[in-house]
Amino acid sequence: MATYQQETRIRAPLENVWRFHSSISGLKVLTPDWMNLRVESVIGPDGDPDPDVLDVGAEVSLSIRPFGVGPRQRWRSVITARERADGSAFFRDEMVDGPFETWVHTHSVYADGEETILRDHVEYAFPFGLVGDAVTPFSRIGFEPMFRTRHRRTKERLESLR
Repeated sequence: MATYQQETRIRAPLENVWRFHSSISGLKVLTPDWMNLRVESVIGPDGDPDPDVLDVGAEVSLSIRPFGVGPRQRWRSVITARERADGSAFFRDEMVDGPFETWVHTHSVYADGEETILRDHVEYAFPFGLVGDAVTPFSRIGFEPMFRTRHRRTKERLESLR
């Protein structure tokens, strides 16, 4: 399975970064405009719509239309893990329906003094067997600008609140 990772240092306390990444509003702010994100629904683990925090069992249904080209791509993920410890925290979302054969995204934050290290780690596989395997080396072309934008927006947003 292929992996992608992006890491950024943010001059903000861990709690602020963690809170920002734990809500659907954070996702909306972070997603590059060229992705044309539409949040279709968010259901909490207890079945309530639009929970404040994306907790284990929450289901997020999105659609994207990169660069406004082609039909909307549907994407449904479930939060499968969420832990907060002294000096670190993470949550994991797994795609259950969408354009990838496999997509497991772990969002981690680590305190480093008054700063926070933000790390996105994705394990993924494309569908279509050998054809999907053949395009995997080119996936950085799409991932790099998307995650770079997400990290830049997180940094700008949270560092401006200091």
